[in-house]
This record gives sequence, structure tokens and C-alpha cells, in this order.
Amino acid sequence: MDLFLPVKRMVLIVDDSPANLTLLTNLLREHYAIKVAIRGEKALEIARGEPPDLILLDITMPGLDGYEICRRLKGDPRTRQIPVIFLTSRTEVEDEQRGMNLGAVDYITRPISPPILLSRVGAHLAGAASAGTMRINNAYLEFEVGKRTEELAALQDVTILALASLAETRDTDTGNHLKRTQHYIRALGNHLRTWPRFAHFLTANMVDSLFNCAPLHDIGKVGIPDRILLKTGRYEPEEFEIMKTHPALGRDALANAQKTVRQRIEFLEVAKELVYSHHEKWDGSGYPEGLAGDAIPISARLMALADVYDALISPRVYKAGMSHARAAQIITEGRGKHFDPDVVDAFLALSDTFEDIAARFADADSGNAAPMRAVAGKR
Repeated sequence: MDLFLPVKRMVLIVDDSPANLTLLTNLLREHYAIKVAIRGEKALEIARGEPPDLILLDITMPGLDGYEICRRLKGDPRTRQIPVIFLTSRTEVEDEQRGMNLGAVDYITRPISPPILLSRVGAHLAGAASAGTMRINNAYLEFEVGKRTEELAALQDVTILALASLAETRDTDTGNHLKRTQHYIRALGNHLRTWPRFAHFLTANMVDSLFNCAPLHDIGKVGIPDRILLKTGRYEPEEFEIMKTHPALGRDALANAQKTVRQRIEFLEVAKELVYSHHEKWDGSGYPEGLAGDAIPISARLMALADVYDALISPRVYKAGMSHARAAQIITEGRGKHFDPDVVDAFLALSDTFEDIAARFADADSGNAAPMRAVAGKR
């Protein structure tokens, strides 16, 4: 005895005529499991509760007619994929067109030919099974692509933080400095997105990229000798010249990494600009190239303010952290000199936000301030 009999596909017959129901049931039951409904409301209840594999639907019935039943079936996510075949005495082209426009897969007129009906039912069930398999496969592929995308994004974030932390281990900065500057730059980017000067660049995706690559801003410090990087006093001129090479070292490291993939990656392009130019100043007195005004990449202008603010409020063994008010005053004094005037205006509008970020990611031993290293050459 075969214990694994194949499961029959289910066909729901909707017709208010007992004679039609008997005829169709006798014709189909050898091949399919059959359910019947003589009213539209009952047909919808069956279809929603235990969706059949196909519905044979009469048009002319009391209460809900076949057209309305089909419309409701196709409007419900639970039943819209069920193939509907109209089986009716209506022979007008307009009737058939209306039924097909409502989403039916076929329109068969009476009197029926048993072989033709069996053939069409079988064909549409096969087509529905194929479409269902395709939907399952597509859903699985979509899930896998989404999962892989999330994994790659997480891998990118982890890699960035690992690289940035490599620089931090040789400096007196803390991991929370990376978090703070990330959130500062995101706040500035979101605030400036609607400003005409910045709207073309600061898209939502770009703001996310800035947030993600901000931790890399001082990655070049891995190439600075300890005697300079860890010095607690003011740099000598020749020492400061060496310190000023860290933006180029960082940019070159990212450029060499990009060569391995042999294609342009927007994230790395933005990261290179931010790393290389975040010590440039609006008036042209910065480094490494002495860029001025709009020649400085927008990413670097935002990073410059975020980095300096965190430096000012951060206590170190060689200095006390400033209050937010004093740091804001210094940044305001640098408007049009050190910083893009519009970026300073955005900072002032976000004053409370900056204070909140500093408090939220404050270092454990910093009291109410958020620590960071002093600006190179200013100690």
C-alpha cells in the first residue's frame, strides 16, 4: 500500500445552480479535490480561510455577482494570486473583456466541452504552480541579497572602525572621539541638506557615507613616529611639518586599498577627500595644500568643524577641556577664517544637539566633557 499518495490540487467551484455544480464536480473530482459555494460571500470566506489552487466562477448569481467576487479576490493579498476562470453562459465580447480586465486568467462559455475544460484547468494550475515557485525563489533571492547586503555593510563598518582604532591605539584619543565626530558630522550633514549650496552633495546616502567614513579622518597618524605623535608639549616647527603629513599618509593608504578593487567606489572617494583635506581652512591657511573657500571638499569642511569642536571640549593630560559655550565662541570667531561660514551657522543652530552628543558619548573619566587630543601644533 502506497503511504505517500500525491496531494490533489484544490478547485473551488462557485455557482448557484445545483445542476452546474453536480456536472462540474463529477467532471473534476477524479483529478482534483473539490469545494463548492453557491453564494459569493461563502466563496470569499473559503478562499480566504483555505485558499484553493484555482477557482471556477459563474457570473450571474444572487447577491455578489462573479465580477464583484473576482474584484474582491484580486484586491486581497491573501487571494490575489489564485487563478480565476469565468465559466458562464454570457457570450458577449464585452463580458469576456470585463472579466479578463478584472484579473481572470480565462473565460469559458457554456455549453462546456469536458476535454477543453480539463485541459484549461490543468494548464492554468501548472502555470500557477510555476508562478508560485518563481515567487518563492524570488523571495528567497531577495532575502539572501538583503542578508548579504547587511553583512557587507556590517563588514565595512567593522573594517572602518578597526582601521580607525589602529590609529587611536597610538594616540591619546579615545574610541568615543570617533563616535562623537561621527554623530557631529551626521547632524551637520542633515541640517545642511536643504541649503542650496549643499543640496547637490548632501543626499541622504552621502550623509550616511560621511557618518561611516568619519572615523578614518586621522588614519594617517599610524605613519607618524611616536616621538612626535605622543609628545605632550608644543611641537617644534620641524616636528609639526612631520605631523602635517598624516592627511597625505591616510589618503594614500585608502588610495592603495582602492587600487586592489580596480573600480571607483564612492565611499572611498569621499573618505579620501575627508581624510586629506580636513585640516584645510576657509581662508587658505590650512594644510596640506592651503586650499581656500569652496575649493575645500564639503566633506572635509564638515569634518574640520566636528574635529575641532571635539578637540576644544576634550580634557587631556596636557590641557583641560573647555566648556561648550567657550568652544562655540572660538568656532564662531573662526567663521570665514578657519571654517565655512554656513557650516558655522549650522553648528550654532545645532548647539544643543552637539552638547547632547558630547554628553551621550562622554568618556568614563572625563566628567561632563568629551575628550579628544589637542589640535596639532597648538599645544
